Amino acid sequence: MNWCTIKSWWRSHGGLRTSYLLFLGQLVSLTLALMSFTSSLIASLGVDAPLTQSLFIYLTLALAYGSLLLYRRQGLRVSWYWYVLLAFVDVQGNYFVNKAYQFSSITSVTLLDCWTVAWVLVLTWIVLGTRYSKWQLFGAVICVTGLGLVLLSDAGVGGGGGSKPLLGDALVILGTIFFAMSNVGEEFCVKKKDRIEVVSMIGVFGFLVTLCEIPFIELKHLESVSWTTSIVLAFAGYAMSGLMFYTLVPYVLKLSGATMLNLSILTADMWAVVFRIFFYHQQVDWLYYISFSIVVVGLVIYSVTEKDSNPVPSLENGDANVPYQVLAGENATSENEFLAS
Repeated sequence: MNWCTIKSWWRSHGGLRTSYLLFLGQLVSLTLALMSFTSSLIASLGVDAPLTQSLFIYLTLALAYGSLLLYRRQGLRVSWYWYVLLAFVDVQGNYFVNKAYQFSSITSVTLLDCWTVAWVLVLTWIVLGTRYSKWQLFGAVICVTGLGLVLLSDAGVGGGGGSKPLLGDALVILGTIFFAMSNVGEEFCVKKKDRIEVVSMIGVFGFLVTLCEIPFIELKHLESVSWTTSIVLAFAGYAMSGLMFYTLVPYVLKLSGATMLNLSILTADMWAVVFRIFFYHQQVDWLYYISFSIVVVGLVIYSVTEKDSNPVPSLENGDANVPYQVLAGENATSENEFLAS
């Protein structure tokens, strides 16, 4: 069976392809939920070291994928300084979200992570000139409305949990701004059709940026930590789940597009609810379930009304500065482009 036959068979089995994409999306969702759970566990063990948590993820990515990149002995397809910027915003996003677990509950953090969708809409509208239909904007507004119920609950109406829930919510929202910029940059780099280069460079430069920030931000916290087996295992679990997450996200973006990815990641919120109930034995406020339902409705409206608002320029032989369609738009690459790659 030659490659053309395989491509023809893949196109003709749409149901199987969709099932495969849904499966991959749920793997991403599960790894994100595991990252949230282990980060929350580290915070509950009295360790306030969000940068150090990310340091181990970036180190793992650099060792695993950097080795493959060195073995290839080929030049970078994207200039190194773009990877520095990408790594910087990614590190800040991880820092603020992980820091939020010191003040807020795992459910609040994972639900408020959905603010990334709203920031991507704003970022692409202002910076890249992407235009959206009224129904798409209506769906985004519904999402923001649903997420507002989390803030209402954490303000004391329903008791969201955590020592300073509003501060934790603010840190999450700040982190999602950086995540939006990171997602936009990663989408561009993935369109260079070299996921190994993207992931390895995020690991290398993310490790260097984190290493530079630790002495100024959390060195005193690290010195006061009494390392135990539970803490070490929690850090290891966070690093492994992060490795899987960063491995799968570029692949899913390239294969299925951003809408499928965002809808899949949304289910991580319900995984977080399961972790909170069974591992922390905490009661989940009813506002969370209403918020989750409203967010799902908003994202469904956005996804079913999505259209080709902006064409995607080819980056096969183009310059790294060419504008590109991002997470909020249509699929990152067409099925034919993916199958040909």
